[in-house]
This record gives sequence, structure tokens and C-alpha cells, in this order.
Amino acid sequence: MVFSDLFFLFVFIPTFAICYLVGAWIDKQQCRKSDTTHILRFKNLVLVLFSLLFYAWGEPVYVFLMLLCVLFNYLSGLLVNKHQGVSRKWFLAIGVAMNLLILGTFKYLSFFICQLNAFGLGISDPRISLPIGISFYIFQSISYLVDVYRRESPVQHRFVDLLLYISMFPQLIAGPIVRYGTVAHEINDRHVSARDFADGAYRFFIGLGKKVILANQLSEISDLLLVKGFNDMTTTGAWLGIIAFTLQIYFDFSGYSDMAIGIGRCLGFHFNENFNHPYCCKSITDFWRRWHMSLGSFFRDYVYIPLGGNRSHQVFNILVVWFLTGMWHGASWNFIIWGLYFGFIVMIEKYTLLRIHNRAFSPLLHLYSLVIVIIGWGIFYFDDLGQMTTFFHAFCGHAEVFHDFITTSVLTDNCWLWVISLLLSMPVRTGLGRLCAFILPQGSFLNNLVVFTSRTIISIVILCLSVALLVGATNNAFIYTRF
Repeated sequence: MVFSDLFFLFVFIPTFAICYLVGAWIDKQQCRKSDTTHILRFKNLVLVLFSLLFYAWGEPVYVFLMLLCVLFNYLSGLLVNKHQGVSRKWFLAIGVAMNLLILGTFKYLSFFICQLNAFGLGISDPRISLPIGISFYIFQSISYLVDVYRRESPVQHRFVDLLLYISMFPQLIAGPIVRYGTVAHEINDRHVSARDFADGAYRFFIGLGKKVILANQLSEISDLLLVKGFNDMTTTGAWLGIIAFTLQIYFDFSGYSDMAIGIGRCLGFHFNENFNHPYCCKSITDFWRRWHMSLGSFFRDYVYIPLGGNRSHQVFNILVVWFLTGMWHGASWNFIIWGLYFGFIVMIEKYTLLRIHNRAFSPLLHLYSLVIVIIGWGIFYFDDLGQMTTFFHAFCGHAEVFHDFITTSVLTDNCWLWVISLLLSMPVRTGLGRLCAFILPQGSFLNNLVVFTSRTIISIVILCLSVALLVGATNNAFIYTRF
């Protein structure tokens, strides 16, 4: 099940909301009986049950894998918290190693067997299918164990509460990667104001619009030019196709993050931001500070800094982090190449561009960054290295035909899509919000009325357009659910 699905919008969410409100009412009655203000037992139980249902909708068998992972990490966390010294380190090492073993078995076993068979070993491939979202919940489990070990977060003594953190359906299958410390206190002590709910609902609709109205339409262009028209690819077709994918993956993934953050906000959870207008970057280093920020901070805090960070072996540390970043995205050579590609550029920038960054011509920095990013998405898109070579051959101007009628049609027939996508990849909403606050005093009745009215209209328009586009839609899966 995905957020941009009619069943999710009109069956799952309403049913969940009703059950959640009933749970809240029961908790309120329990609070009155016990004379306390912090009982969320039934609300949390409803959230856990619906999260498991959400995950089991597509792959019921892998719910048991996730439950076993949570149970293992629950026991590991208790052992890490209980012991001191060497024993504490050993329990942490075993816990992290077991999580990585589970991830490696399901995500990378077939890849490694294929590489070994290339040398004629003839190993049988079990062809284990990849559980949706396993990379995200395994990384969250690792962050939980490490934070408990570092005493940066309290250990969770209730299995159900840890299960809630790992399985929470808003961020379960495609992130953002939520640190345990970010939501630990909100698991059993959260409050939702009318402002929280309004902000969360609006954020959800913005994400829905990004996915359905923009990303899904852009995917048709990228598929037309890069998949269906691959054998007859022109130079301009290669450029337009990969630019469409560049915009598609941004609106697809940031749209999912917006919806996850919005649902979390409606429930009283405050997830960290995952995107900050990455295509406004002035360097590749800046791009990766803005793109998938939860993954970047994970590798920084749990890999880069423990390896020595900027203090020692910096080049080696950077390449290790980017190799792992590529591997995290998928068991394929193109992802490894993609990770190392950005790793080398980030490393080179540290000794060159970043030293003159403030004195360089800003538009030139933007252009440089966007070209490097677009080339990177070309590597990312093609998991077949032969197809990747053919694509870059056309991309660099060596196609048999430079331009054709199809490319012209794609550009002119979708003019509205190109214009809106380019505008919304920039901080337009932030600018409009600041303009409104400048014209009308923030917090005033008139300002609140304008904001409420405009958000309501935008949300209704997005919902109506999205429903219309989702009826009969054939391409609606989120890109990052397969990672």
C-alpha cells in the first residue's frame, strides 16, 4: 500500500482515524480513573495494528521478519543498557552485525552470488525477494542500538513501544530515517493542537500533489524517452528524458517525505525534514546537505565520524561513506558507481571549490552543480551498464539523430508541467509565505484568515486533481520503496 492510492485515501485513513479517535477516548477515560494526563496505550495500540496492516498489505510474510527484527533489537537494547565495559561493546557489536546480516541476506545475497558465478563457481541463487522498506527499518534499528549505547537516548523497556517506533506506517517503507531520540518522548507523551493537525494535513496534501500531479506525469516522459524510445534515442531526447527523471525523483521522494511528515504531525510526532530544495545548490557538497538529509546525517554520525571524520584519513572516510551510500540504494553496479562518483566529487570539492566558494560567480556554481547532479541521475537510472553506456553516448552528442519530432512534442505538449516543476523545485512556497507575513502582520487575524483560506483551497484542488489522475493510473509506485 502506498500513500498515493485511492484505497489508502478513502478507506485506510478514514478507518484508522475512527479507530484512533476511539482509542484516544478510551485513553482519556483511563486518565480520569487513574488521575493522570499521560496514558496513550490504546492510541498506540491502534497505531501499531494499522501499521502492521499497512505493511502486510503487499507482503504479509515479511511482517514476521520485521517483528523478529524488532524483538531482537528490543532484547539487544536491554542488554546493551544493562551491561558495562567490554560486555556492553560486544552486545552492541552483535546487535549491529545481526541487523547488517539480515539486510545483507535479503538485499545483497543474490548480487554477490551473481558476481561469484561470473567467475564460474556455479553457486545456486535462492532469489530472495526484497522486503519493502527493509533498508529504512534496519537503519532505524541500528540507530536505536547505537544511541542507547552512547546513552544519547533512553532504552525502551516496552516491546510494543519499540515496535511502534520501527513500524510506524507514515515513515515505514520510504523514510525519512527517524532517529529514536527524535520521537522517544513523543511515543507516550504527545499532544496534537488544531494548528498541528492543520499544518500536518496541508503538508500531506502538498506531498500528494508532488507525487500524483507532478512525479507521475514526469515519469511518463522519462519512460517514453529513456525506456520506450531507448533504441532510437536522440541527444535532445537523452537530455530531456534524464531532466524529467531528475525532477521526477525529487517530487516523488520529497512528496513521500512531505506526506510522512504531515501524517506524523497529525498524530503528534515531529519528524525531521528530509529535503531542502536540493536543486538550488551551489556545489555537490551543498546538494547532499539538502537531499535525503536523514540518510546523510545517519552516515555522518554512525560511519564518517566514528571512522575519524575530518580528523584522520579523511579521503578514505569519504570514499567509504559514499561507497556505502551507493550500496544502500541497491545491489547493482550502477549504484556503487553512482556513490563513488559523488564521493570523488565531494572529495575534490573539499580541496578546490569549497575554498573559493564565496568568491565564485553564483550562477556558474548553480549550473556546474545541476550538470553534475543530472549526470549522476543518469548513472542512477540505468542498472544495465551497457544501456548506461549507450545513454551517455547519446547524452554527449554522439547519437545517430540529434533531435526528432517526439522530443519536440514532449517539450511543447507538456509545457505547463515543465514550468510548474521547475518553479516548485525552487523555494517558491517559502517566498510566498514570507511575502504574506511581510504584507500582513504574522499572527494577526487577517494573516491567519488568508493562510487558512489559501491552504484550504489549495488542499481541495490538489485532492480533486489527484483523485482524477489516480483513477485508472498504471504508474503510481514510489521510487524509493524498492530501496
